[in-house]
Amino acid sequence: MRGAHAAHEDPAVAAAETPAEERAASQSLGDIVGDLMRDTSTLVRQEIALAKAEAKQQATRAGKGAGMLGGAGYAAGLVILFLSLALMFALGDWLEHLGWGALIVGVLWAIVAAVLYTQGRKELAKVEPMPETVDSVKHIPDITHTKEENR
Repeated sequence: MRGAHAAHEDPAVAAAETPAEERAASQSLGDIVGDLMRDTSTLVRQEIALAKAEAKQQATRAGKGAGMLGGAGYAAGLVILFLSLALMFALGDWLEHLGWGALIVGVLWAIVAAVLYTQGRKELAKVEPMPETVDSVKHIPDITHTKEENR
């Protein structure tokens, strides 16, 4: 009975104005740390669940967009094919031999391919794999050492 009566006489508990202050004044440090760890764990789990849900939603949207872009690329390829065939037949009529028209269109496409190839190689040569990430990782202290070695 004396212990319960003494808790009500504690000046820290009596001076507490809010429920949080009253709880902080009456709980042990271990209980407070335990509550903090439990709340932090719950918060982290909730944030991870939110991130997963958002990532799934964004991945679905990205998949739809990528599929549509793929379809557009296929359609563009067909357009190029049929325009090339039309040019080939027009040149064949103009030169009075279809083979010459096909050869000219083929050479034009070979030139386009060569230009794209050389430009692509130049761009790939400029690529640095994740330069900012590599730089930031260099600034992270080495945490593999034991505490004694870091003193």
